[in-house]
Amino acid sequence: MSPWALANQPKIIIGDEPTGNLDSHSSDKVYELLKKLNREFDQTFILVTHDENMARKTDRIVRIVDGKITE
Repeated sequence: MSPWALANQPKIIIGDEPTGNLDSHSSDKVYELLKKLNREFDQTFILVTHDENMARKTDRIVRIVDGKITE
């Protein structure tokens, strides 16, 4: 995720696999940063991920299969 995406403190940020190429330790650090931004600046993050561990940490999960919401 580009730091410029956060410069104007937008209310909603969409991240497509924001931790996709990171090791688990770095992924955890990124997730903690996003949670901090969510709490402190009331920013909403919509994350697209295939990482089940990342998904389980979030407040809400929406699963989409073949273009349809399944859960």
